[in-house]
Amino acid sequence: MCGIVGYIGTQQAAPLLLEGLTRLEHRGYDSAGIAVVGGGTTAALRIAKKAGRVRGLQADLPKRFTGKVGIGHTRWATHGPANDVNAHPHTNATHDVAVVHNGIIDNAAALRHRLADEGVELVSDTDTEVLAHLVGLSTADTLERRVSEALALVEGTYGLAVVHADFPDRIVVGRNGSPLIIGVGEKEMHVASDLAALVRYTTTVAHLEDGEIATLTATGFTTYRTDLSHTSRPATTLDLDLTAYDPVGDGAEGGHMHREMLDQPAAAERVLRGRLDERFGTAHLGGLNMDARETRAIRRVKILGCGSAYYVGQMGASLVEELARIPADAEAASEFRYRDPVIEPDTLYVAVSQSGETIDTLLAVEEIRRKGGRVIGLVNVVGSAIARACDGGIYLHAGPEVAVASTKALTTMFLGFSLLALQLGRTRDLSIADGKRLIAGLQALPAQIEEVLKSEDQLALVAARLAEAESLFFIGRVRGFPVAREGAQKFKEITYRHAEAYQTSELKHGPLALISPVVPTVAIVPDDELTDRNVAALHEISARGGPLVVVTHPDVDLGDVRCERIDVPRSERELDPILMTIPLQVLAFHAATTLGLDVDKPRNLAKSVTVE
Repeated sequence: MCGIVGYIGTQQAAPLLLEGLTRLEHRGYDSAGIAVVGGGTTAALRIAKKAGRVRGLQADLPKRFTGKVGIGHTRWATHGPANDVNAHPHTNATHDVAVVHNGIIDNAAALRHRLADEGVELVSDTDTEVLAHLVGLSTADTLERRVSEALALVEGTYGLAVVHADFPDRIVVGRNGSPLIIGVGEKEMHVASDLAALVRYTTTVAHLEDGEIATLTATGFTTYRTDLSHTSRPATTLDLDLTAYDPVGDGAEGGHMHREMLDQPAAAERVLRGRLDERFGTAHLGGLNMDARETRAIRRVKILGCGSAYYVGQMGASLVEELARIPADAEAASEFRYRDPVIEPDTLYVAVSQSGETIDTLLAVEEIRRKGGRVIGLVNVVGSAIARACDGGIYLHAGPEVAVASTKALTTMFLGFSLLALQLGRTRDLSIADGKRLIAGLQALPAQIEEVLKSEDQLALVAARLAEAESLFFIGRVRGFPVAREGAQKFKEITYRHAEAYQTSELKHGPLALISPVVPTVAIVPDDELTDRNVAALHEISARGGPLVVVTHPDVDLGDVRCERIDVPRSERELDPILMTIPLQVLAFHAATTLGLDVDKPRNLAKSVTVE
């Protein structure tokens, strides 16, 4: 993995491919490359690839790198280190085939042995190279058949694009578990693994389904199953805020993450708009595709997500239990299907993913559907794989989220869970008075988030001191624990500092041994039924010389605890977690910028994880 672009049309391909790859840099990568076909009286395949950034590839590109058909890739290493040889595109022995690929070929080792036995010399460490050789060895009369024959030998996941010097009028692309989007232009066609690479040129797109391939020519596209039987894949025009994808400068100076943090009040308003019923104190979520009778039949809720989506799923499980009094829990989607889960007919499964393409979560959805379970999605990207695979769901309306570290999508996920818990609760035993109380709390959240963000300058000073530490603790209890987990996640992924989350109550059971003057603790202390116990834990940390940053509510008495205090506005207790998460995002961001790091492109991470 990580990013694929392709172009065929009347323009020179190389500049468009480089522009597309630049717009995919936020996904994370370690090398880049492009291949073009044409540019002379006879079709020729030209390839340029290089470890490092796209700008390095662009600087080294030969001046006469011409051709009106091409593919490109930014690679995030899975097989073999980041170097020029392992960079995509990969080619065959005669250099007339080029392939770019996201995903993992599970049987790559066996295919490499088979190719070696046939006298093929493989030059890279990658699994992708076998695809180029398999296509190149085929003698079928069309490129589509050659790709189909190659894919018939492959086990695993892929989003791929193939060009061939003998077929200079087309690009063949395919998908199985890794996203590919076709962009329809005027006498030109585009393909990419992410909308960010397409929106400058077109918003008319078609999403390939798993098990499909497509032929792109300058005048259109045709889709097939891998056995080459035809399918119908219509193109649709998306309503997008195109400016959200525009470059905003270096991540160390602000970048997408900063813009997306500041967009959270507006994103909160978008996800709530039209979904609150003040008269009956409930939520309207027609996308769930469940009537009141079906909703009342739910006996358990299971939430599945990865990373930040998993932690906000824990917040959501707490909301469901508190408001609907239905047993609920969250689980890492990456582990779910491997433990052979029991799928219960009266359990509502909820899949959470910003991109809607997270492979672990998508595979969990497929496992649930295969065993007859009902699953809904909380996703941000309309038409994404998880959205299409689920029985219904809630679109987050966060707008495009480009930065790897999730901010506004996480906030809208929490609000999506709030709406779900409210609707489930009101079909059961939650009173109309409590429903109206929560609606008032939800309506107040955008302005309260704005208030937290206005304290950014103060938070930046605290963050600069936290950035000096090599290791940190984040602690919280009950509602506060998933907030602590998300805070630690955000801090470690963009500052590269070791950050670990614990339940406050667990400090005495081991972690307290690590408290010292060089190990700060960020504590989540809301004004709730556990405030006194949380404050007692702060005294234990302070007595051992541990520096403290306390995220709390105004008027909470912390006694004589030495700490840096961050106050957030009061909300309804059930909604406290999201307001307490916002300052943790700001702390992580400013700690990373203090360290001079590129916040939008954290090392070793990708925005959309499409390999297991």
